[in-house]
Amino acid sequence: MAIRERIRKIKHLQNKYFICVLENPELFVNIGTAIRNVSAFGVEKQYVVGGDKKALRDFKTTRKSRTLRTTSVGASKWVFVKHFDTVKECIEHLRKNLYTIAVTSSHDKGKNVDLYEEEFTQKRLAVWFGNEARGVSGEAIDAADICIRIPMGGIVESLNLGTSTGIVLSFISYQRLKFVFTYKKARIKSRGLGKLITRSWKDFINPHR
Repeated sequence: MAIRERIRKIKHLQNKYFICVLENPELFVNIGTAIRNVSAFGVEKQYVVGGDKKALRDFKTTRKSRTLRTTSVGASKWVFVKHFDTVKECIEHLRKNLYTIAVTSSHDKGKNVDLYEEEFTQKRLAVWFGNEARGVSGEAIDAADICIRIPMGGIVESLNLGTSTGIVLSFISYQRLKFVFTYKKARIKSRGLGKLITRSWKDFINPHR
């Protein structure tokens, strides 16, 4: 299937107003994996705070990065990336655009919610992931509305950045898309197109029916 045809067929499965934020990522393999997850789960945008500004400056730069193209398995060609120099700058941008900010942490931050028990159907949502070693900064936690905890029952209490983005974005993306479908939040002008999209949504939500 040609890539343009593929994009046309899955365009309505994109999660509008849903952003993944990486704070000071260090390892390109994790950044590439996060970008791949963003693309795979239909997240609208990837924001990066700090990190390697030269390679992550903007969408045009990330598209040209050979390392990111390799670590993201080509997904960097399709994911919109925006870079911020500081946590403050990113938070101000998100607040200006009326986004709910959800940070991720395995530790109690006073506003924790369980990933699988909470509803993440806010109209505009940014999910914020921390540095591989230091986690989310205190500045980001103070500014956040909620703190997402992935329930874990094993000895290890933390996950690799690439792994955690996959788990969190997969669950929230599916929940948000199902909410849009169930409560008919999408605005579709063409009735014929609406029927095709509804059928596609049904196949996505319940492929084995």
